[in-house]
Amino acid sequence: MTTIRQRRVGKGTEAAEDQPSEETNVKPDGKILPDPPGRKVWNILSITVGGIVAISLGLLTSVYVATLHENDLWFSNIKEVEREISFRTECGLYYSYYKQMIQAASIQQGLHGLVYDNKTESVRTINILERMNVYQEVFLSILYRILPIQQYLEPVYFYIYTLFGLQAVYVIALYVTSWLLSGTWLSGLLAACWYITNRVDTTRVEFTIPLRENWALPFFAVQIAAITYLLRTHLQPAQQRLTLMAVFIATFLFSLTWQFNQFMMLIQALALFILDCLDMLPTAKVTWLYIIQISGLLLVCVLQFFNSMILGSLLISFNISVLIARTIQKNLKKGGLLNRLGKLILHVLLVLCLTLLINKFIKKILNLESDEHIFKFLKAKFGFGATRDFDANLYLCEEAFGLLPLNTFSRLSSTLLFYVYGFVLFLLTVAAVIVAFRNLSGSDQVHFKEKKEEYTVTLKPDAAYSLVHTVLFGCLALSTMRMKYLWTSHMCVFASFGLCSTEVWKLILKCLHLYTSQRTQVIRYSIPIITLLYISFKFWPGIMDELSELREFYDPDTVELMNWIKSNTPNTAVFAGSMQLLAGVKLCTGRTLTNHPHYEDKNLRERTKQIYQIYAKRSPGDVHGILRSFGTDYVILEDSICYERRHSRGCRLRDLLDVANGHIMDGLGENEPDLKPSLYPRFCEEIKKNLPSYTMHFTRVFQNKTFHVYKLAKHK
Repeated sequence: MTTIRQRRVGKGTEAAEDQPSEETNVKPDGKILPDPPGRKVWNILSITVGGIVAISLGLLTSVYVATLHENDLWFSNIKEVEREISFRTECGLYYSYYKQMIQAASIQQGLHGLVYDNKTESVRTINILERMNVYQEVFLSILYRILPIQQYLEPVYFYIYTLFGLQAVYVIALYVTSWLLSGTWLSGLLAACWYITNRVDTTRVEFTIPLRENWALPFFAVQIAAITYLLRTHLQPAQQRLTLMAVFIATFLFSLTWQFNQFMMLIQALALFILDCLDMLPTAKVTWLYIIQISGLLLVCVLQFFNSMILGSLLISFNISVLIARTIQKNLKKGGLLNRLGKLILHVLLVLCLTLLINKFIKKILNLESDEHIFKFLKAKFGFGATRDFDANLYLCEEAFGLLPLNTFSRLSSTLLFYVYGFVLFLLTVAAVIVAFRNLSGSDQVHFKEKKEEYTVTLKPDAAYSLVHTVLFGCLALSTMRMKYLWTSHMCVFASFGLCSTEVWKLILKCLHLYTSQRTQVIRYSIPIITLLYISFKFWPGIMDELSELREFYDPDTVELMNWIKSNTPNTAVFAGSMQLLAGVKLCTGRTLTNHPHYEDKNLRERTKQIYQIYAKRSPGDVHGILRSFGTDYVILEDSICYERRHSRGCRLRDLLDVANGHIMDGLGENEPDLKPSLYPRFCEEIKKNLPSYTMHFTRVFQNKTFHVYKLAKHK
C-alpha cells in the first residue's frame, strides 16, 4: 500500500509528484537525504538476494511446467504426428505456421507463403500476418533457422521451451510487482509461491502451449510491473523515460501476440480513467499511458497490414475521447464536493458519448464487421435479449465463456490466497473510498486520532492502480471463466503485497490502538513467513506426487486419420469438417482447409456456419452444393459431434444449427413456437445408411470408431 498525499484545493494532480514519500528521508525543503552507508550496503544486499530468488523461482517454474508437460504426454517418446495432434484446436493452427516457416526453402519464401496464403481457407487467398497474431511464430522460426542449434534441438522443442521460458518471465514480473508495491522481496516470494501452488487456476500453459494468451500474459505482467514503478514518486527524469520505454515495449509485445489485447487494455484504460477522475493518479503519467496504449496498438496495426479490427477497437476510441474531453473540461479538478461531482458526471457522459460516436464513425468508414460476434455474445450473455445468432450461441454454450465456477474459490482458499486477498481487498477499498472522498471534497479532515496523534488514511498511486486493476479484472473473470488467468495471477500479487505492506498493518494496528513501529515490522515479516511455511508443508508433497505421476499420449483414432490423409489424398486436396479438427489436419498433413478456429473474420464465420450444415437437417444435394462451393474434396464427420452428449439440449452443435435454420431440436423438451419440423433427416446420421440419394454425392473412403471421411462427387 502506497501513499498519495492530499492535494490542496485548486492544485493540479501533479502536486502529488512533488511530495516526499513517507519512506524516504527528506529535508524540510523537500530534498531527499542520502541513505547512511550501512543502509546503502544493506539495500544492495537485499536487492541482490531478492533478484537471485526471483530468477531462481522463475526458472524453477519453467522447469516445473515443462516436466508436467513431459510427464503427461511422454512427449519425448511419442511420434511427430502425435506431438502435433497434442496441439489441440487453434493451438495446432498457430503452430502450423511455425512449421511452415521452418520447412520453407528460404525465409523470404516462408514469409511470401504467409502473406499470400491459399491453404488456410480454400478458394481464397488471405494474408495470415494481417488476419492472425503469428509474428511470434515467424520470429521464432527465423531464430531457429539462423542459430546453430538444428543438430541439437528439434524445432518443436525450441518452440515449447520458449513458451515455458516465458513462464519464467511471467513469474519474475509478478514477483517484482509485488516487491515494488510492498517494499520487500518476501512479498514477491509469497506471490510466486501462490502462483505455483494455484497453478490450475493461474495458468494452463502445460496443455495449451501455443495459445495466444500464453505468449501475451508474460508481457502484460511486465507492463504492469513497469506501470507500478512508473507510479512511484520522486522518479528522476531519466528513470521516468526508461520506465515509459519499458511500458511501451511491453504494451507493444502484448498487443502483437494476442488478438484480444484491445479488450484487456480497454479495462486497463478504464482503471486509469477512474483513478484519474478521483484524483488518485498524477494526470501527466496517466496521459502518457493513454498515448502508449494508442501508439502500441497503432504500431501493431501497421505490422498487421492495417488490420481494420484494430483501427475500429473501442480502446482507441475511448482513449482519444478521454484526451478530447479533458481538453474541453479544463477545470475538472477544481471546486467543492458537489461541484466536482457534477463536473465528473458530465465528464463521464461526454467520454462515453464521444467513444460511441468515434467508434461508430470509424467502423462506418472502414465497413468493419469483424468483431460484431463479440458484441452479439456480450448482449446475449448479459441478458439484453435472447438471440438465435449461431456465432453468439456458439460462445454462450462453451463452458470457458460461462460464469466462473464456485469451486474455483474453494481451490484458491485451500492455499489461503482467497482469504488473504479478500481481507486486503476490503481494507484497501475502504481506504480508497476515504481518499477519493477527501480528494473530491478538498478536505484534509478524514483521519484517525490516537493520543493526540493524527493518522491520515492514505493510498499511494501504485497501490490505488493495483486495487482498481484487480477489481475490474475480477469482474471480467467472474463473468467469463476463460479470462480468470488475468485475475488470479494478479490476485497472488495483490494478496502478497497486502500481507507484507507496512502501511496495511500500520492502518490495522492504528485502528486497534496497538500501533508501534517495532510491532508493525514483526507482523509484516512473521505472518508472510508463517504463510509460506504453511503452503510449503501442505502442498510440497502434492507437487512431488504430481511430478512423479507418468502418463502417455493416446489418441489412436486421430493418428490413424492423419496418417490416412497423408498417404491416400493428394497434397492439393481440400478438407471440410469441424474447425477444431481441421486445425490439426493442416498441421499434420498440410492439406487445404475450408474453415478453421481463428474466428475473428465475418466471412469465415459465415463460411463455418455453412460447412456445419453437415450436422444439420439438410438434404444431401444442399450439403453437397454448399461444400463444393468452397472447393471441398473430402468431408470429415465426427461421431462426437453428430451424437454429442457433452452439452445439454439447446447447446449441442446440432441444436444451435437447428434453431438457426428454424427447425425443431431433437429430444424431449420445449421448442420455440415458430420453429418447424425439418423436411429432411439429420445429414450426419443419414449418410451412414448409404442410401442412393447420398451415395450419388458422397463416397465413404475412410472410417474408424471416431471419424468418417467421404469423398465428394464432382458433378458438372
